[in-house]
Amino acid sequence: MKKISDIAKISLEGMEFFANHGYYDEEQKIGNKFGVDVSIMVDVYKAEESDSLSQTVNYEKLYTIVKEEMIKPSRLLENIGNRIIQRVFDAFSKVNTVEVTVSKFNPPVGGICKRAKIHLKRER
Repeated sequence: MKKISDIAKISLEGMEFFANHGYYDEEQKIGNKFGVDVSIMVDVYKAEESDSLSQTVNYEKLYTIVKEEMIKPSRLLENIGNRIIQRVFDAFSKVNTVEVTVSKFNPPVGGICKRAKIHLKRER
């Protein structure tokens, strides 16, 4: 019998954090504002039928994962994004794909730049 599935994209967009990330020591001391967007692909067929949170991804738990990873200082945005992806896969066995964008507001590039950002995408 063919398995019924309904893959959905679930996203948390526009999360903002003040954190101590940066390549330069001074950035890690004074901190900066960062933005994070996370999207996941997950089979929600059982959640659609049951109306049960246990059959999908809890947004509050997803937010908590991002918040906890943003607290840990990193030199590179890539490192933050990678840690978020690994934690999401560890926390939610039903998740097939994770996409993360991490932005640093007003990066120290020697000129006007609103944001520097990285976008990572991984599939299980």
